[in-house]
Amino acid sequence: MELALTQTQNQSRVIVPEYYEGDLNKNHFIEANTNSVTLEHLTNDTILPVFSKDNEVTISHAEFINATQEALRNVFPFHQQTAPNIRVSHIIKGRVPSAIGKQKSELLDEDKTIYYERMAFVIGLPQIQQEVNGNKLSLVVGGVRAYNNENLYSRKSIEKFKVFIGFSNFVCTNLCISTDGFKDEIRVSNKNELVSRITELFSSYDQDKHLGNMERMSKFFLTPEQVAHLLGKMKMYQFLSNARKKELFPLNINDSQINTIAKSYFKDDNFKVTTEGVVNLWQLYNLFTGAVKSSYIDSFLQREACAYEFIQDLSNSLQNEESNFFLI
Repeated sequence: MELALTQTQNQSRVIVPEYYEGDLNKNHFIEANTNSVTLEHLTNDTILPVFSKDNEVTISHAEFINATQEALRNVFPFHQQTAPNIRVSHIIKGRVPSAIGKQKSELLDEDKTIYYERMAFVIGLPQIQQEVNGNKLSLVVGGVRAYNNENLYSRKSIEKFKVFIGFSNFVCTNLCISTDGFKDEIRVSNKNELVSRITELFSSYDQDKHLGNMERMSKFFLTPEQVAHLLGKMKMYQFLSNARKKELFPLNINDSQINTIAKSYFKDDNFKVTTEGVVNLWQLYNLFTGAVKSSYIDSFLQREACAYEFIQDLSNSLQNEESNFFLI
């Protein structure tokens, strides 16, 4: 597979107000197998893959972020943006042709090339804040690009991106993403199409509905026995037949993350069980979103959205007094 130099330039001037900067970045929005990089690094220090059969360049990680910034300016023209918080994983290393014969120990920095197979980012709009169940939330947008989802050994084809708009909880940077604010797969062939599709998502997002549903979560409580039953049923779900799973809510969470939820139920500084022995669904939701931060870049957004829909399903069952496989 051939590679091309990244030529994208950052066209967006962003500002991070003092009152916001420390809050958004004190914890990572995703934790598993990722490193922090800057947009300047992606723009100036990395190469990017091309479609090998026709040497057509892909949309770079930096262009994706620039497209999201442009879409934000389209939809929120009078609001400041924070600098993108970028996490990358699965580094692909190479070397320039002149360094082919060198030993590894002899390589200079200018001999080396890199790009990142997977990238996720978040951009905040610090002027749009709400308080939900005693927690300060701020509007954020972001996305994921994973080159492993593209067939780079073929001719240029439609490229795939994941994009969301939602909120970040200040106390833990957990993302609050609803399915209405998340596109699991945007398929485009160029940057202009990407800007248009992202703008469409941001414009259609129902912020009030999302906030109202999260506020409602605090109205419903689970006893320790119900939480124990819930966690047990979540573990059992993974071993059910496919036919049985189709009858139930499609839970997208692994065994390790279920264990993290159980541990955080007792130990999380912000959302652990109360001294009265109960936990509300807002607390439980944040235990879920905290646990799925351990997911790989190319799956964590789906799990964030699934966590929201799962707690919504529990809320509906409790409100309507309906039976639910995961509850007693």
